[in-house]
Amino acid sequence: MRSTPDGPPALGSPAPRREGREKVTGSARYAAEHTPPGCAYAWPVPATIARGHVTSVDTTAATALPGVIGVLTPYDAPRLGEADDPTLRLLQDLRVPHRGWYVALAVADTLEDARAAASAVRVAYESDPHDVTLTVGHQDAYTPEVANGGHPAHREQGDPDAALAAAPVQVDCAYAVPPLHNHPMEPHAATADWDEESYHLTVHDSSQGAGPVRAALAALFELAEEQITVVSEHVGGGFGSKGTPRPHVVLAVMAARHYGMPVKLALPRAHLPATVGHRAPTLHRVRLGARADGTLTALTHEVTTHTSRVREFVEQAAVPARVMYAVPDIRTTHRVVPLDVPTPSWMRAPGEAPGMYALESAMDELADALGIDPVELRVRNEPLTEPDSGRPFSSRHLVECLREGAERFGWADCREPRREGPYLTGSGVAAATYPVLVAPSTARAHALSDGSYLVEVNATDIGTGARTVLAQVAADALRAPLDSVSVAIGHTGLPAAPLAGGSSGTASWGWAVHDACEALTARMERHHGPLPPEGVSASADTTQSAKQKSPYSRHAFGAHFAEVRVDPVSGEVRVRRMLGVFAAGRILNPRTARSQFKGAMVMGLGMALTEHSTMDAAFGDFAESDLAAYHLPAHADVPAIEAHWVEEHDKHLNPMGSKGIGEIGIVGAAAAIGNAFCRATGRRLRELPLTPDRVLAALGHP
Repeated sequence: MRSTPDGPPALGSPAPRREGREKVTGSARYAAEHTPPGCAYAWPVPATIARGHVTSVDTTAATALPGVIGVLTPYDAPRLGEADDPTLRLLQDLRVPHRGWYVALAVADTLEDARAAASAVRVAYESDPHDVTLTVGHQDAYTPEVANGGHPAHREQGDPDAALAAAPVQVDCAYAVPPLHNHPMEPHAATADWDEESYHLTVHDSSQGAGPVRAALAALFELAEEQITVVSEHVGGGFGSKGTPRPHVVLAVMAARHYGMPVKLALPRAHLPATVGHRAPTLHRVRLGARADGTLTALTHEVTTHTSRVREFVEQAAVPARVMYAVPDIRTTHRVVPLDVPTPSWMRAPGEAPGMYALESAMDELADALGIDPVELRVRNEPLTEPDSGRPFSSRHLVECLREGAERFGWADCREPRREGPYLTGSGVAAATYPVLVAPSTARAHALSDGSYLVEVNATDIGTGARTVLAQVAADALRAPLDSVSVAIGHTGLPAAPLAGGSSGTASWGWAVHDACEALTARMERHHGPLPPEGVSASADTTQSAKQKSPYSRHAFGAHFAEVRVDPVSGEVRVRRMLGVFAAGRILNPRTARSQFKGAMVMGLGMALTEHSTMDAAFGDFAESDLAAYHLPAHADVPAIEAHWVEEHDKHLNPMGSKGIGEIGIVGAAAAIGNAFCRATGRRLRELPLTPDRVLAALGHP
């Protein structure tokens, strides 16, 4: 660990967020806060049928309203080029694949006029029969080739059915996770400015990656990427829903080019459930077989989920079972049903969050059947190598997380249920895992003549503190004081970098920043005399190193502990405290890391107790379309939360020795809460969330 000239190393210190003051004072400008001169406003018109096609669009009343510039429809909208994502080919034909699909776009001088115009558009449809209901035995279910992330949809080793039949102790459980929605604080928004004279497009977009947005826009509008600048400097959360370009940015650019003026489009929150992706519902069947001593002999995890008819997306919820426990006979498989629903997409820890809820709930049920402590059951089934591939783990300290978590939580003293007045109290535990992902990146570092440094990389800070941590990586590699380093991010004019997703941002960008700063340090050591006015620069490209296939299975691990209090009269479940212990490589900034862990744990609390979207079978619509109906945890719902980590030194990762931490905090959190509820009440609920109606039914109330 290096020391800077002014004291302790920058990397590993709890440096405060660099943009914190800008955000709390309102000077940080988000996508919708850029208003070029003459900017118009757009408001999209969603379809009101579940399936069918448009037969006519009457814009007469809309275009007669004051301030209205025009209304684009499938009949007259500009034609788009090809797209890898068909959800972006908007207003190109008359089909309506699901309710909420955009069928028109109103553009006006003000936001209010655009909204009024959209309300005045009259669309006629011809409806077709629709199906939006997911069932395990659906006649259209099939096994895809791959699930999200490129994972094989089906994996099997040994003879799990025979092993299950022979197992002295068995559990066979079905679990259900409902559709969930990301709902970031900042809605999806874009401001598009087309300069006809220079033939250049500038877009400010609320996105987790400016580079992918530019690439998609270039293909759709048949432009060279050099003709497009995308800026995503400040982003108010995404949780996966801004991981790829979304309809708002395509519509904003379409209108800007068509009408020859800047156009701003911020999606209403009520549109988000049908427009920007969701966590698909998952139906799980988990079967475990074990010897009397708790040794697992068989495991099967079968997942059924839905996708849209627009684009296939398969939630990889059975994949975590392939790495968690030492099981000789195992089958993990996914089946998917195409329905007339919006296209599901990424949501924080896709696959791992719902998959580990099911697996860790089943492990708790097995512990009950065996009469073994659930912490001890997990420890007894710790694998030496990854069960699915046989590869050694680069590092795996799950047992340490479980042991330390149990000690910090006081597990030995609180694991038994107890009654406190009218309330039932119990504690639960669950394990967590998330893969280590990294993508190629480039970066550039400059030593300036005034003694300061500038690092450039097209990273995106979606609220994680990326600016701060990248500055720390740079200062460490430069052997320079942290306050001498500034970082430029969120602009396609900067060195190309991957999006913020898959907990891979810091690992990917930081690797390139580290290498660029190391190269700059070497250049500086060879330089004699004062720096030239333009300074000295160096670049790095990690394509070769990042793409090398590792011989190791690389994952972060963790353990969640939760204590709940249940009111048997009202059915209310309150989480009294949560504690997580994680093994995630080197923690680069304790302050921002703890924020990430705790924020994800709160999201897991919401998944367990309040969050769900209900698909209305008659109308093909998600019933919860705003934050009044989709219940995110509020301050009163969030208990005392502790996040800790074990020291982990893994030399098989990246130059920083870090693993991603943005998502592992949600993985297993809902299971720990569900297990605590079971311990408190003696009743097992296998469908999330644990709402009062379900609790009362489980407790035998009419």
